Amino acid sequence: MSFNKITPSDIDFFREVLPASFILADEENIERCSSDNTEDFVFPPEIILQPASTEEVSKIMRYCNEHNIPVTPRGAGTGLSGGALPVHGGICLDMRRMNKIISIDVDNFQVITQPGIITEELQNAIKEQGLFYPVDPASKGSCFIGGNVAENSGGPRAVKYGTVKDYVLNLEIVLPDGEVIWTGANTLKNATGYNLTQLIVGSEGTLAVVTQIVLKLIPYPAENLLMLVPFEIAEDAAKAVNKIMLSGHTPSALEFMEKDALTCAIHYSGSNVTVPENIQAHLLIEVDGNDKEVLFKEMENISFLMEDFATGEILFAEDSEQKNELWRLRRVVGEAVKHSSVYKEEDTVVPRSYLPELLHFVKKTGNKYGFKSVCYGHAGDGNLHVNIVKGDLSDEFWNEGLPVAIREIFEYVHSVKGTISGEHGIGYVQKPYMNIVFNEVQMNLMRQIKQIFDPKGILNPGKIF
Repeated sequence: MSFNKITPSDIDFFREVLPASFILADEENIERCSSDNTEDFVFPPEIILQPASTEEVSKIMRYCNEHNIPVTPRGAGTGLSGGALPVHGGICLDMRRMNKIISIDVDNFQVITQPGIITEELQNAIKEQGLFYPVDPASKGSCFIGGNVAENSGGPRAVKYGTVKDYVLNLEIVLPDGEVIWTGANTLKNATGYNLTQLIVGSEGTLAVVTQIVLKLIPYPAENLLMLVPFEIAEDAAKAVNKIMLSGHTPSALEFMEKDALTCAIHYSGSNVTVPENIQAHLLIEVDGNDKEVLFKEMENISFLMEDFATGEILFAEDSEQKNELWRLRRVVGEAVKHSSVYKEEDTVVPRSYLPELLHFVKKTGNKYGFKSVCYGHAGDGNLHVNIVKGDLSDEFWNEGLPVAIREIFEYVHSVKGTISGEHGIGYVQKPYMNIVFNEVQMNLMRQIKQIFDPKGILNPGKIF
């Protein structure tokens, strides 16, 4: 794949589109846009452009398509698969200035927003209207909603409420040639033609640049309860997940953290939560709704179900401060592990009943190849994040031996009808494993879709394929 380098005449054109202060090439910003939260990869762009409107994005894309200049869209840079890495240099299209909520339609339970707003800020604005956008990635306090759409993000509450794809009604997008289109309609039902909206959701910025997003909303649940259940055997925590679901309960969150994950988060955050020596894993269980008495009864029933397992003392969060503390621990696990060492985070997902087997297989594979893993994730939907810590492992094993071990884990996942990414995407780092889950016919179909949208291959090149 061959692209043109940026020339002074290209810069002159971009100055006609954007104010000079939003065309960046200084060392600090180049460094910021050279990496995301994926391992320790660094790929610097040649320049950074910060558009503020669909029209500006369109002009930039049209010019880059005509002049064969690669463009990598970037949100907040919180991705974990290298989706925002400008592996071919060129332009980093930094979407942070497109951060406005265009409208909140209370009557129709919808919001229209630009992609550059922080997800939690969007949620808070919606909450003020008594409405709820429930998709909440662990990085919701820093990630952008546009990045969530690009990766089809999930998060803890996906077990009850689903992922981004379940809330996107319509998208305004800019195609690689600069053409601007809407993909669907602002309606709850749409059986009109191919579903272009859902094609763009999760396409990782490889097909188009999203410039407006229409999300459906739901009423905000007034109450929630939270408890932390400690298990003496980690596989029992995974088994308890299906027991809870089969009993007819649908928690709003059902999160798994093995001992090392929680301990790492405690040390990193300075929390005073303690983990007894005999405890190997925890489930963080939340229920929500509008009737607190009903929720108390549900929590009581769930706690009774836990009596079938060897557990420690269950911690019920007594107030919002304690709830926030427990959620903070869960949300900083990835950051805490990364703080201690370079690591690879695999985003495995299996049918829920296979979660105990997946956990066992990961640990067995670690023992076989000599690596340590820290596991946590969204147990309620079978999504286990496997953090493999580099520590003292040699560079040779890290680069050559570990991919063999990861492939074994992914092959097991595929054998039980799971897949290799639940919410982080394929991006740059998971490309070598795509042939585990897709045959050549499937891969060619996807390549042809890419070719139709982006025949010159300028948009986020080097990802997925």
